[in-house]
Amino acid sequence: MSKHNDDYIPIDCGLHSEYELAIMHKKKGKLTWYNSNHLKEIQTVEPIDIFTQDKKEYLKIRGLDNSVFDIRLDKIITFIF
Repeated sequence: MSKHNDDYIPIDCGLHSEYELAIMHKKKGKLTWYNSNHLKEIQTVEPIDIFTQDKKEYLKIRGLDNSVFDIRLDKIITFIF
């Protein structure tokens, strides 16, 4: 059993709306989150989609190197636009 709880925790609706607006306006920002190894990461990214999979919400982002990856919304610490 993992020492880290991996249950999804829904985020605030207002924050969800902020992510949707950032996608619509193609706003880049500094994102801080916990990766799958429970380590903090910080990158400047562009959010490109928001979606639900297996009852968990994700933000699809593009990094400055054009890599595209998904981050669970409840793993995001801050996103400064």
